[in-house]
Amino acid sequence: MTTGIHGTPQGEAPVPLSVLDLATVGAGSTAADALRTGVRIAQLAESRGFHRYWVAEHHSMPGVASSSPAVILAHLAAHTSRIRLGSGGVMLPNHAPLVIAEQFGTLEALAPGRVDLGLGRAPGTDGATAAALRRTDRLNEGADDFPEQLAELTRFLDDDFPDGHPYARIHAVPGPVQATSPGGVQSADRPSIWLLGSSGFSARLAGVLGLPFAFAHHFSAQNTIPALDLYRESFRPSAVLSAPYALIGVSALAADDEREARRQVLTGALSMVRLRTGRPGLVPTPEEAEAYDYSPMEREFVDSWLKNVVHGTPDEVRTGLDDLQKRTGADELMITANAHGGEARVRSYELVADAYRLPKA
Repeated sequence: MTTGIHGTPQGEAPVPLSVLDLATVGAGSTAADALRTGVRIAQLAESRGFHRYWVAEHHSMPGVASSSPAVILAHLAAHTSRIRLGSGGVMLPNHAPLVIAEQFGTLEALAPGRVDLGLGRAPGTDGATAAALRRTDRLNEGADDFPEQLAELTRFLDDDFPDGHPYARIHAVPGPVQATSPGGVQSADRPSIWLLGSSGFSARLAGVLGLPFAFAHHFSAQNTIPALDLYRESFRPSAVLSAPYALIGVSALAADDEREARRQVLTGALSMVRLRTGRPGLVPTPEEAEAYDYSPMEREFVDSWLKNVVHGTPDEVRTGLDDLQKRTGADELMITANAHGGEARVRSYELVADAYRLPKA
């Protein structure tokens, strides 16, 4: 049985609010600093009524320390008690389905009833790194086989391969097989499967399978509404959901004044400039981002990028998030606050929580 897909809006928020953490590493800080900040944000989110906290799989990016979501989630499980924890996402073609089932079965044992397994079909990195991860240079094969990989992973999680299947005698442990062993007792819950996407492929597949869908609005805003429409049009009720449920990831950062918010989000924009031009690095400081000599093409990219980042004072961010939710009809907003320093990120989530008058534990 899966649980925890539907959240409950808190305070004055129109829909449940959640957190997407990229574990960003700023210039002058370490991965350890980024991961400590993640614990602070998860604990803050739990205390203020955010519904879930996800981490995303990325590789070979110096400014992103979330290459191992399952490891990070295990750490967060030890430092929280109620908030849902999950991957946003695990890139399924990078891994054997059995390995993912074992990892997330272990997480479910550590944090019963509060684990989400969000799955993507992109590599979360460049082609060469994807080849190193997969031990093959046939990179399209993994993406093309995504529905089959998903079906295999689901069967491992449910321990229900049919008789005669080559994997019928293979069991993901921890998992349901323990309940069928003599004297066995097993949790009734299993990780909730979500499909992630930035285009139409996963939107349609999530709809056909009756699964919840998470769309990456924060880096593919032009595709948000078409993908959500496709998801809703394709949706078929399932044992998991009777109606569509879609969240969108949105880049949003609040600060005590508008200028400071602009300074902070500019660091993320410069990081994206460098990533898109093959120069990934640590997240620059606000001073470096302001002083950087942008070419006309880079300036055009930054201006376009920042149009889709909700930023400003707490009231401005609330208004921007409310408008986005109304425009898309999203059932949940998952906020990622990208900035150079951990303090700015923690402060942003505090201000958003205050703007919506979320409860204080």
